[in-house]
Amino acid sequence: MDLPVRKPRSASTFARRAATACLLLGMASGQAPVLAQDAVIAQIDQGQFAAAEARISERLADPALSDEQRAAWTFQRERMRRMKLDFSLDEAGAKAQLRRQIPDLRDDEFARWDAAGLLEHLDIDGERRWFKRAPSNLFRISAEARARRAPGVPLPVDGPYEQLAPHHHEVVAATRSGAGTSVVPRRVEVTQSITVKPDAVPAGELLQAWIPYPRWIRGQQEDITWIGPTQGAVIAPETALQRTVHLQQKAVAGKPTRFEIRYALTVYALHVPIDPARVLPTPESDALLPYLAEQPPHVVFTPALRAFSQRVVGSETNPYRIARKLFDSVDQIPWAGAREYSTISNISDYALHAGHADCGQQTLLLIALLRLNGIPARWQSGMVYSDDAVGYNNLHDWGALYLAPYGWVPMDVTTGRLDSTDPALRDFYFGSLDAYRIAFNDDFQQPFEPAKQHPRSDTVDSQRGEVEWAGGNLYFDQWTYDFQSHVTPATAR
Repeated sequence: MDLPVRKPRSASTFARRAATACLLLGMASGQAPVLAQDAVIAQIDQGQFAAAEARISERLADPALSDEQRAAWTFQRERMRRMKLDFSLDEAGAKAQLRRQIPDLRDDEFARWDAAGLLEHLDIDGERRWFKRAPSNLFRISAEARARRAPGVPLPVDGPYEQLAPHHHEVVAATRSGAGTSVVPRRVEVTQSITVKPDAVPAGELLQAWIPYPRWIRGQQEDITWIGPTQGAVIAPETALQRTVHLQQKAVAGKPTRFEIRYALTVYALHVPIDPARVLPTPESDALLPYLAEQPPHVVFTPALRAFSQRVVGSETNPYRIARKLFDSVDQIPWAGAREYSTISNISDYALHAGHADCGQQTLLLIALLRLNGIPARWQSGMVYSDDAVGYNNLHDWGALYLAPYGWVPMDVTTGRLDSTDPALRDFYFGSLDAYRIAFNDDFQQPFEPAKQHPRSDTVDSQRGEVEWAGGNLYFDQWTYDFQSHVTPATAR
């Protein structure tokens, strides 16, 4: 997706002020990459693990390092460990997985797909390793590979609202009838849990867990009711942008440790009909400054991002039409299963170049592009689910953009356009949301309350949860998560 570099569109004074303000804020809060580590970060991204390890060991031997600096260098070592878990396949393993669906796979086919970047790989110290989801992702991003699948092999199944469904018609009809923009509510009861594997920590050690919990958002999700447990749970305040419930429990030898919460809430679908002719330039407002600026390391206005933006936007000046062009361009990126976010040094840049992206990666790329063009944009994420008869749930990320005079309107670029001739249905996810999603987070890379002491398994998002003990963080391979929902109709406000 590299594009010719043109002279970028000049940002307004307001947008430049926003970028400066947020960059300084990010540095002050430790969210920006430590400049002294840039070379090592680049080495790790390129698979030069031995050279990076030598440099990390050298820096950690310096007694003058602050605790913050030491933690940052130590995390780069942990990032390499996590990357090895993601890039776990050798050539034989990658081919074996593909042959489950293409029994007569030829070596030259594999080599050609690999050379074209369709099989995500990383050369780690000269040895090529493939992403563990690269074989299944191939069928998401290559029509040729899909055509080579053996007869009877099932295709990947999308979520119930990733295609046009009766619920979308219900939402649009409700707004057209005068019901407002928050419509067709659903009451959902949820059980979320984390189960730590037996003997993940020594017996008697105190395990701490953070399970995602919904934020109260007027007109989107309201009437949050805590069901349990009745003791020991610490619910983060409403102000927490990544809200969680904190639980503690001692490990017992040979037994799993289960943490569970239950709650209910009312979720509304949102539908904001937008008239492009009414859209105005972004007003100058201090409240919008954070949503117009870079947010390192994952929202950075790189030369490649500027070039892509210029190619897509051209000479357009209407904020609505700029946003639509950018939305449609990111929507064209094929969805594929993602590497763990903590292993990627700049997610929006990764989504721009990888040739595929998952929901969070697409959303961060769109946020970066919108902000670059002076359109405020922000993050939201949580879980999507379905009516009980379908039994579907999944992690999901989406966002919102600010269009005057409408204010903040939702966007879900991963679901993107729906197959309809009715513009309100076709463009549903540019200004609307279904009533089958819970938002836990209203920003990315935000701290927990109470704070976590060790580096998180997901340093960007918060959907599965987190676990740690006195000896360190427990990564995703040491525990499992579960989300169960029960949906009933709810009375509208």
